[in-house]
Amino acid sequence: MAISRKDSFTIQALQLSDALLVWLAFWLGGIARVWLGWANDDEAVLQSMNWALYIAVPFTPLVIERFGFYDHLRHKGTSTALWQLIRGLLVIALIMGLFVVFAQIAGTRRLVLGLGLSLSFLLLIVRDRVTHVWLKKRIASDYNKERIVLAGSGDEMTELLAELDPEITSSWKVVDHFDLGKRDVLELFALLKEQSVSRVVFSAKNTEFEKVARAVEACELQGVEAWIAASFIRTQIARPVFDAIGNKPMLVLRSTPELSWELLCKEVFDRVGAAMILAACSGFWLFAMLGIMLKSPGAPVFFPQMRAGRYGKPFRMWKFRTMVPDADKMLDQIKADHGNQMEGPVFKLQNDPRIFPFGAFLRKYSIDELPQLVNVLKGDMSLVGPRPLPIYEVDAFGDISHRRRLSVKPGITCEWQAGGRNTITSFEEWVAMDLRYIDNWSLWLDIKILLRTIPAVFFGKGAA
Repeated sequence: MAISRKDSFTIQALQLSDALLVWLAFWLGGIARVWLGWANDDEAVLQSMNWALYIAVPFTPLVIERFGFYDHLRHKGTSTALWQLIRGLLVIALIMGLFVVFAQIAGTRRLVLGLGLSLSFLLLIVRDRVTHVWLKKRIASDYNKERIVLAGSGDEMTELLAELDPEITSSWKVVDHFDLGKRDVLELFALLKEQSVSRVVFSAKNTEFEKVARAVEACELQGVEAWIAASFIRTQIARPVFDAIGNKPMLVLRSTPELSWELLCKEVFDRVGAAMILAACSGFWLFAMLGIMLKSPGAPVFFPQMRAGRYGKPFRMWKFRTMVPDADKMLDQIKADHGNQMEGPVFKLQNDPRIFPFGAFLRKYSIDELPQLVNVLKGDMSLVGPRPLPIYEVDAFGDISHRRRLSVKPGITCEWQAGGRNTITSFEEWVAMDLRYIDNWSLWLDIKILLRTIPAVFFGKGAA
């Protein structure tokens, strides 16, 4: 049966974690033998059982996979998981027994083998049930479900849903069935924007090629993945790859970084990096909070604002307040009196009169951005990515292709900030830099941008 890249990636990640748990189980088995007084040297015990680790650690995940242990993670019952795991570990035990007999291995510690296999069973079933509960909890509310649009003609969309495994569709929030034969593609443009859609699934075998091509273009311009159960379609930006939904082969047109171990490393790098920076900069938090309370009393220390996250999904971004109270209400008057240094829908003014002196100092050295590390820990932002814009500025985009910058997580820093921040006054140039970052993304690129950001922050280069 065909398996999607995402499912394959998930299985590989679980197999790696299970291999580590098996190693831990046998290590604990060796330690337990020493604790029980059956051995004096725990290191010698472990070394004598290395052969067991060479069998159990790599082969246990592979064997239990053959019994379906990694299938239907969200809907699999406990009894099914127990039976799959028992059969898999019995096979591993049989392999070990045959290895001891035919290889004539002397000094085998039966207690270590028994405890290792028993603890492996316990750790693996706990991991499986925790994963099961976590996955079910994630899809319990519509907020955490992937927002999907089904596109096609007539009953094609309903037929596709009926043929797909509920394990897959249970994590979807189908926001619309878009009939390509009856509705204009301009409606799809608006739908993707208003519903923060992350993927459009096409079942369009009876739909005119031109209509499908225009609908794909709507997805492409906004950075939304297009999954097509149809013939090959040429694109200018999106990279065509083949994937699967259940046993249905699909052509995917993706204009964002593809799911990979490198992308997983970015997630880990973001969370660990944010936690380390938070710990290292705790003194700056106290300094900023006291300074704001003394220099601009009468308003909160923190300034929250709704920003557009990935695919335009709103989230609350936090900063230290650097402007006078009610600064938002003064925006229209400021624009009328002082204009806008940035061409396009975003507002930028170097010497904004709403900024109080201590706030200007915080901005110069980017101390006001530190609370966004909390957004990174929550998963709303990354350390590196296109800067998140206020919702009203995103709604004012004049070119729909500008929304492709929303197809990745927003970041605390980006090419624009690392390169001097206020030296760029053209929104078109700003978007071009963001899209270039998306099209050429790598973890090494993130690291280089972070390294370039450090001197820009320390020397207050181009800060507002």
